[in-house]
Amino acid sequence: MSAIDIILQRRSIRKYKNEEVSAEVREKIIESGRQAPSAANRQPWHFILVTDSKVKEDLSQSRYRAFIKDASFTVVGINLPYDEISEKWGVVDVTIALQNMVLAAEILGVGSCWIGGFYEAKIKEILHIPNEAKVVALVSFGIPAERPAPRPKKELKEILHYNKW
Repeated sequence: MSAIDIILQRRSIRKYKNEEVSAEVREKIIESGRQAPSAANRQPWHFILVTDSKVKEDLSQSRYRAFIKDASFTVVGINLPYDEISEKWGVVDVTIALQNMVLAAEILGVGSCWIGGFYEAKIKEILHIPNEAKVVALVSFGIPAERPAPRPKKELKEILHYNKW
């Protein structure tokens, strides 16, 4: 299957098998994020790799994050800006890195789900994240126990503009 086919088939996975993702595969996923481009190569990201059952349980205390406890691991993407460029572009940079991880996971047969519904202060408290850092998103990863159908998408003609609006 081509990389494009893999990207087009990717779905958000919220049900995981009770199987661990191997350390080797997990490291490839994380490395894919580390190798992402960033504005002026600032790399303002930090990632917290959550594998501990108790911490996953604490992070899953919400209707929209309940599946975190069943994931093999969760990555918390954090922007810690240290200059004007990383202050301005850091959230975008972390987002790109997390998306690299999501795509790498799909290629490696690991499901994932991007999680934006959280209270930042609570995540910072659970994970001891410094106040000056910005939690961008959480992404759960695991062996899929489901294959959701495609969600409806807007027609290209509704969202694509040529040369001007």
